Amino acid sequence: MARRPASAVRDERPGPAEFTDPRLRHEVQRAAVWLGMALLIVGVVVLAQPLLLIIGGLVFSVILDGGARLLGRVLPIRRGFRLALVVLAGLAFVGWVFYYAGTTLAAQAEALRAVVTEQANRLMGMATEFGLVPEGTRANLTSQVLGGVGRLTTAVSSALGAVTSMLAIFVIGIFIAMEPRLYDRGVAWMLPVRHRDGFYAISDRVGFTLRRLMFGRLVGMVVEGLFTFAMLWVGGVPMAALLGLITGLLAFLPNIGAIISGVLMVAVGFSAGTSEGVWAIFVYFFVQNLDGYVIIPYIARKTVDLAPALVLAAQLLFGALFGILGLLLADPIVAAIKVALEQISGSGEAKRRAGEAAAKT
Repeated sequence: MARRPASAVRDERPGPAEFTDPRLRHEVQRAAVWLGMALLIVGVVVLAQPLLLIIGGLVFSVILDGGARLLGRVLPIRRGFRLALVVLAGLAFVGWVFYYAGTTLAAQAEALRAVVTEQANRLMGMATEFGLVPEGTRANLTSQVLGGVGRLTTAVSSALGAVTSMLAIFVIGIFIAMEPRLYDRGVAWMLPVRHRDGFYAISDRVGFTLRRLMFGRLVGMVVEGLFTFAMLWVGGVPMAALLGLITGLLAFLPNIGAIISGVLMVAVGFSAGTSEGVWAIFVYFFVQNLDGYVIIPYIARKTVDLAPALVLAAQLLFGALFGILGLLLADPIVAAIKVALEQISGSGEAKRRAGEAAAKT
């Protein structure tokens, strides 16, 4: 290929892709930032499902990592073996729940659906008698409520999608829990060098907070499930084991889970009689007060204090935008964001004070 003469090089003029005006270059950079933010928002909306699966995997890895650390206090063995023990114990528990639910609670689950439907019809009848619901709209309202429950049941019972999502979260969580520092370094590598120490500090603090939060949540699930089962069984409320299991599982969802389990508990209690219904109401308030005044404040002191209204608003927003996964992950996401913002503001305040001290000296 022939070389161009030097005079031709000197005669080159800027093309339309070159911005020599500093003001124009600044405006182009600003436009690029706004365009990048818009594309990021669109990407988050379009890729919401896989992003939530990744976040779910991160939360699950935090649970596994916390279990391995806790086990390390009593078993001085390598981290890989401790992590394997935690995974096997978790799989054994899930297998037992499915086996127990499949063999013992299947008939109770069908009976629970019938009881809830019957109690809903009775409640609508009472509302109609007192004039709270017009006679003509009673059937409409009942069908809408039961239709909504039916749609929810259909969505939850979508076995293939649920199993695929859980498997993805499980695999991602195990890989991250095996080498958490590897992924920390990978994310930090994409940041400027001056910001990497701050990222590591935020990552450590968020991980510590989420480990405590998830451990407290699991303790709350166990306590609520066992107390509910024992007290309902003592009070002679039917389906005590199923209600205890449902209450324990729904305890992972603050606020909303308690409301759902309470409605089910009271409906089943009144289906057996007035005394059983009143006892179910007492059990519900006792368990929720135990959780609200003992377990949750203790967790908040050890982790991060989240306002109940903030958590509920985040659950409603994430649930509406992203479905059941958003509802499940709203609490840890809000906690992680709050801790990260506190860490960033704290480091900024520390730098400001250090600068003021240096200026005075």
